[in-house]
Amino acid sequence: MPYWGPFLADRGFNEAQIGSLIALIMATKIIAPNVWGWVADHYGHRMRLVRVASLFSALIFSGIFLADSFWQLAALMVFFSFFWNASLPQVEVLTLSHLGENKARYGRIRLWGSVGFIVTVLLLGWLVEYHGTGVVPKVVLLLYVLIWLSAMLMPEEKAAQFPVAEHHFGRLIRQPQIFLFLLVCFLLQASHGAYYGFYSLYMEQAGYSTAMIGVLWALGVLAEVVLFIIMPRLLQRLSAVDVLLASIFLASLRWLLTALFVDSWAIMISSQLLHAATFGSFHAAAIHMVHDYFPGKVQGRGQALYSSLSFGAGGALGAWLSGHLWLQWGAASVFYMAATMAFLGLLVGLAGRHYFFTSVKTN
Repeated sequence: MPYWGPFLADRGFNEAQIGSLIALIMATKIIAPNVWGWVADHYGHRMRLVRVASLFSALIFSGIFLADSFWQLAALMVFFSFFWNASLPQVEVLTLSHLGENKARYGRIRLWGSVGFIVTVLLLGWLVEYHGTGVVPKVVLLLYVLIWLSAMLMPEEKAAQFPVAEHHFGRLIRQPQIFLFLLVCFLLQASHGAYYGFYSLYMEQAGYSTAMIGVLWALGVLAEVVLFIIMPRLLQRLSAVDVLLASIFLASLRWLLTALFVDSWAIMISSQLLHAATFGSFHAAAIHMVHDYFPGKVQGRGQALYSSLSFGAGGALGAWLSGHLWLQWGAASVFYMAATMAFLGLLVGLAGRHYFFTSVKTN
């Protein structure tokens, strides 16, 4: 994602088109994870599903080398994303299932995804600096193939064994604590749609080199890794709800700093370090809450719903709005919008805080 915007810009697309193409990738998460989550919850074999989805993701993404027009690329992104977005929620369920009562250790497993991100963003930043953005889809395709190969090695046995319990999914999601939780996640990820879609272009416009931008991305995720390491101890001292709300406050502050002080290297470093909160602690706390809110046989659909409404619908709205705001009001307006979205999420969270501590009714 850090280099997808510059890649599309070099292909001749304007900011509104870039925002729409990135929004399509995220918008597919609204439907795809829920479809795959329903299949996984009803038929099991989650790892088989992940393997199939990973293989088709790689095969379809290879079409990037043939797609030229906006509509060709848009269609490719929709089909690719439908399969790609199937995997992550199911891997989250598998992870939490294997952890059992030790779910606070989730962060120490999730941090390896962050380590992979750091290695890739630094390597790809160097490659783009010397070989141009044309190298981006080649590296991404290689990574999708490696993901499929690694999925072939993951075990299935314990993953499909959930407590036998029937919970009415529709009744669950109508409860106020779950509705408010999902709304908060939606608003926060809408603010991140601006970041994932336009941060690199924004920093390029401010005069930062590709290598420097890569370092800033990596620095943010490095802070996230540190946070994941200490997350078990943090959740022993604070509730997941309080961690969630503190993370949203810091997100609003982060985007405001990004909008106001892009010319200050020191402040940009500080704002990137806040990624530890805006993604790291927020996501770890949210996964913790999803696991509690969606018990037993609805875990797959619960993780999928969280993914689709936050990273999907929220991220898509943020990316789409960012492209149009950039054209109309300039680059800084993108991050003022992001700060506003995060602040609205904080207000919703604070207003409904007492609901979050209420146990869900599962019958």
